[in-house]
Amino acid sequence: MFLTIITFIIVLGVLVFVHELGHFLAARKFGVKAEEFGFGFPPRMFGVYKDNQSKWKYVNGGKEVKDAPGTIYSLNWIPIGGFVKIKGEDAAGDGSIVGGSRDTSEDKNSCQQELEQDSLVNKPIWQRAIIMSAGVTMNIVLAAALIIFGLSIGMPQVLDGIHPKAQISDKKIQVVQVYPDSPASQAGIIIGDAIISINNVRFVNYEELQKFVDENQGKELDYIIGRESEEMLIAITPEIRQETSMGGIGIAIAETGIVKYPWYLAIAEGVKTTVFLTWAIIAAFYELFKGLIAGHGLSADIAGPVGIAALTGQMARMGFVYVLQFAALLSINLAIINFLPFPALDGGRVLFLFLEKIKGRPVKRELEAAIHQAGLILLMLLVLVVTFKDVARFGDNFKMLWDKIAG
Repeated sequence: MFLTIITFIIVLGVLVFVHELGHFLAARKFGVKAEEFGFGFPPRMFGVYKDNQSKWKYVNGGKEVKDAPGTIYSLNWIPIGGFVKIKGEDAAGDGSIVGGSRDTSEDKNSCQQELEQDSLVNKPIWQRAIIMSAGVTMNIVLAAALIIFGLSIGMPQVLDGIHPKAQISDKKIQVVQVYPDSPASQAGIIIGDAIISINNVRFVNYEELQKFVDENQGKELDYIIGRESEEMLIAITPEIRQETSMGGIGIAIAETGIVKYPWYLAIAEGVKTTVFLTWAIIAAFYELFKGLIAGHGLSADIAGPVGIAALTGQMARMGFVYVLQFAALLSINLAIINFLPFPALDGGRVLFLFLEKIKGRPVKRELEAAIHQAGLILLMLLVLVVTFKDVARFGDNFKMLWDKIAG
């Protein structure tokens, strides 16, 4: 379980840090001053910056530095992610960017910043939009880089339409979906399980496996399941599907394996995979929101911090490439969530810029700040609800951790 916590902190830290790095680099590109760029969350441990003579100066702890000519690069006590504080963003009504949320408490210098050329508020709308969107862009770029690297060393993939020059190892028949209230779900089968054999019969491909199950509808079958590094015996009775007279246990399966590409193909396949995953996740969000509008409630598949931590631990126990793949998926998810046109998110801020372009003037600072604060509160409530669902799903894993800590 300690491996779970460490891996989760590293993965989440890298994703958030890269997101904030995107905002920082874009701001620098357009001549907007980044007042502070920090690794980890405050309180500050220490920081450094260049003075007017280009000499590095040391900042101890949370000491306030007034009118620092350059960016304060800080190391902070909470080692997850990072933040960037952009000059003039409070004057634009948003506060400073801090780990994906904004601090609206620092508006005492906003009037002065409106007159300074290195302030965000004085930049054209298109430049501000790029700065706001740069974190999302960096998360997509990071996902592509992780996938390209993973495919160059060997990464798990579905063996469908694989390039003939790819090297394939560790082939298996794997569960890719488990339907609710099915025999498989009731027996404890989960996504990612490998079907090693049924009644001591091993199968070359999923067509042979499906045929075997169909021929034994209504009979109890002994499944040998591979999960992480363990094997287990699970008895399941395939139900008879009346509409087709075929037996099934309520899963979707696919042939998977570790796929390795030459570096030049890894780049092309990595970009293609990133695009495919991005559209697939966007489609999943569309279905989620459609379900919410229809009154179906939150999907059971949604995971919050606790669920993501538990899944990260599972990937860590399976191996490094699985962590890479999971991190890439999380990075794409973070990008899409942040770009939703919802207050307090990057997409919400871009939406306000769009409204400013249409109206010819910005929304009143106080009104926009209040809307973002309300959006942040709603997001925190959503995270709280999802966390309670996570604890119900993964609570046993964290109880084991607590028992170990307590001795």
